[in-house]
Amino acid sequence: MKNKNATDTLNEMIIVQRMIYDNDLEQLKNQFDVAYQSVKPINLIKNLFHEVTASPEIKNDLLSNIIGFGTGFISKKLLFGFTHNPIKKVFGTLFEFAVANMASKHSEGIKSIGENIFKRFFNKNKTNQNLNP
Repeated sequence: MKNKNATDTLNEMIIVQRMIYDNDLEQLKNQFDVAYQSVKPINLIKNLFHEVTASPEIKNDLLSNIIGFGTGFISKKLLFGFTHNPIKKVFGTLFEFAVANMASKHSEGIKSIGENIFKRFFNKNKTNQNLNP
């Protein structure tokens, strides 16, 4: 066997260090890409949406608020309609927020009433279809 001299040993160490460097550089690039992708605005929004939809507490609060605001908006439009009078607009907005606040506090009752109406409506259609073949 041939004895290795210092130059051959040094060259092997350089090759090993280059391989380690290339491997570390590739890992650093991958980690940078992951970090870059995670701070993109669209990905931040997706992650936030995923967190919101994954939490049952936030779902219930969000649904309650949607029911409240929807009820407030509909009641304002039914009561005040589309008006150009600034005083009616102010009172309409105050009324909308009052109804929205009450509806969001009592959203469970509103949900159950809505479910009952929904069930009755569709059960009537099914029974009418069964009676008229």
